[in-house]
Amino acid sequence: MALVVAILFFSCTDTYERSGDEKVPIVYPMGIAEDFILTYTEARNDVDSEDSTGTKVIAVLKSPLREDYSNLTFAYQTFPKGLVVDFFNEEGQKSIIKADYGILYSATNVLDLQDNVIIETHDGKLMETTQVYWDQENDWVFTQEKFKYTNPEDGSVMYGTGMDFKKEPYFFSAHKTNGLMSIKEEPQ
Repeated sequence: MALVVAILFFSCTDTYERSGDEKVPIVYPMGIAEDFILTYTEARNDVDSEDSTGTKVIAVLKSPLREDYSNLTFAYQTFPKGLVVDFFNEEGQKSIIKADYGILYSATNVLDLQDNVIIETHDGKLMETTQVYWDQENDWVFTQEKFKYTNPEDGSVMYGTGMDFKKEPYFFSAHKTNGLMSIKEEPQ
């Protein structure tokens, strides 16, 4: 009996050699910027380095902290203390996107906004959610999370899970929705 117990005891020893490959490497940013402001502009024609008359501001990104990981194979930038993006339409009207955290993927030009995401359009429409992806190249915004959409023009409030919209050509699709809408009766 003692022999069986001894065999079982010695057969349970750990012979696995740890090579260190399974340990996740620590990744440090290539650069850190505080009170970061980035202005995206567009020029109709080629401009000289000092010429700003032919340019138009498309968006302004502001963040208290930006961490740059462009030294990695799949480059990205993080905004761990939140960010605000002011973007302007053709008429110069400003809409705002705010989030508590963001990641900008350089290769795909997709901005992943997380935690307390608020999108406010120039005409007062408001969308609140926990995560939004903004494909800047295709000008497409989408989420699979729960959201609240408020339209002050008609007094409607819509709740849903999942939505996407695109500016040009205009497309809006909200999934699994419910909400409130005020309907005013006109006197006869």
